[in-house]
Amino acid sequence: MANQSRKIPIQHIVGFALSITLTLLAAWTALRSSLPVMWIIIAILTMAVLQAAIQLFMFMHITERGAGHAPWNMMFHAAVIAVILVAGSLFTMSFGFHYDNGGGDSQPEQQQEQHQN
Repeated sequence: MANQSRKIPIQHIVGFALSITLTLLAAWTALRSSLPVMWIIIAILTMAVLQAAIQLFMFMHITERGAGHAPWNMMFHAAVIAVILVAGSLFTMSFGFHYDNGGGDSQPEQQQEQHQN
């Protein structure tokens, strides 16, 4: 028991501090910055990529050996799913599909007639 030394996880503490700093910086950029919108988007995306790299290398032990190619395989599939989700979300938000809840075009006309009477 006496031979075991307590190790402080310096790498995890530094990674956590960097992640919190990047998160606060991104929030400040979005809410308080007077930059043009395009530069805000570019800054937030850059900070997101940096934070993803910090998470992968400092917390998820992506550089450790022993697992073979499994982590890279899982990362590839996770990236494909993320791209599909983001592309689908952007597509849906861009074109804004509206549903008429089965009422068709006649529903607004009926409401107008009721208000006129």
